[in-house]
Amino acid sequence: MIFDVITILPEMFVGPLSESILARARERGLITINIRNLRDYTTDKHRVTDDSPYGGGVGMVMKPEPIFAAVEALRCPTEACCRESVILLCPQGRRFDHAQAKEFSARDHLIFICGHYEGIDERVREHLAEREISIGDYVLTGGELPAMVIIDAVARQVAGVVGAPSGPESDSFAEGLLEYPQYTRPVDFRGLKVPDILLSGNHEQIRLWRRRQALLRTLRQRPDLLDKAALSPEDRKLLSEQDGPK
Repeated sequence: MIFDVITILPEMFVGPLSESILARARERGLITINIRNLRDYTTDKHRVTDDSPYGGGVGMVMKPEPIFAAVEALRCPTEACCRESVILLCPQGRRFDHAQAKEFSARDHLIFICGHYEGIDERVREHLAEREISIGDYVLTGGELPAMVIIDAVARQVAGVVGAPSGPESDSFAEGLLEYPQYTRPVDFRGLKVPDILLSGNHEQIRLWRRRQALLRTLRQRPDLLDKAALSPEDRKLLSEQDGPK
């Protein structure tokens, strides 16, 4: 899978995309991440990527010419060549979630346009970007951090990127719920003990405990997720039980 990121701040990507799971996935050829400097697609001597807005107002607006040039240079030569999406990262976009990460992971090529300043010329939004994505209801300096977040989330869904085959499926949000509590050694840390059920060796009881904890944690911390989750009869029974094995 190929990620192309169009940005005026390419240096921001050096560390986050060169560590941990993403670094190993790149080394193994499972994903390719290209950081494209938008200024390389300008045609003037000063490599200008922004200008003042028509109609007046504060701040600057990103110019359409270099963005169109960058995307057109990066796109596949034929429409049938691959499954491709051009994504504009901006506060007005649809909020990114796990379902979108799964959807994007089925694409061959994602092109990210990192917004900046007071915004991007509307012609980019209307005639170039296929999706507008935001990572939350707040404003950041630019689209670089959202691009990193989305690349990390999408890459995890690509086959082979995460070591354990079932790893991504057990993450929070994968099934519409938050993940159950996790413990490791020591059993007793400063008087804080691992729940007895996890030491029992009874795999079915452990499965039920974990599922119930995931349901209860979601109910307490993100009840909005339960409204959309496909709960089984077993899930509803577990939710109704207020006292389970400790």
